[in-house]
Amino acid sequence: MSTSLFAPLDKKSAALAFVLALLTIAGAWTSQLFGLVPCELCLEQRMAYYWGLPILGLILLIWNRLPLPVWYIAMAIVGAIFVWSTFMGGYHAGVEYGFWPGPTACTGTGETTTFDALSNLNAAHLVPCDQVQFSFLGITLAGYNAIISAMCVALIGISMLAQYRHNRTA
Repeated sequence: MSTSLFAPLDKKSAALAFVLALLTIAGAWTSQLFGLVPCELCLEQRMAYYWGLPILGLILLIWNRLPLPVWYIAMAIVGAIFVWSTFMGGYHAGVEYGFWPGPTACTGTGETTTFDALSNLNAAHLVPCDQVQFSFLGITLAGYNAIISAMCVALIGISMLAQYRHNRTA
């Protein structure tokens, strides 16, 4: 039996995915302190973290107590949640870069505005989904979400593969 740093790769990669996702959602919340207001697609992307993190955290807490089939199903669910997040991040980044149109609810391509609707301008503030609020190295926050979510999917996949290999040899 190997005693390397990577020996229990299944739990370490799942824990790394958890920490990475936790730091990502914490960064999203912190960005609001600096004046970035999330649009409709930004809020939709966060749903993966609101669902995936608690499930993954619970898996990590009761790791050794879960029956193996339940563990695989739970990890597959978390993986699917972050696949959805990867898709949403890529879709949103594509909307920001102008590769394809975004939803009409937040890209300004909806219905025309009348003077009656303008009587109360403070009633609702629409944050456009197709305008970049922040980018670093040419990648928008939605693009980084897609990259980080894909990393979480990969880490969850590594965890599942390591668990499979461990149980196959046992």
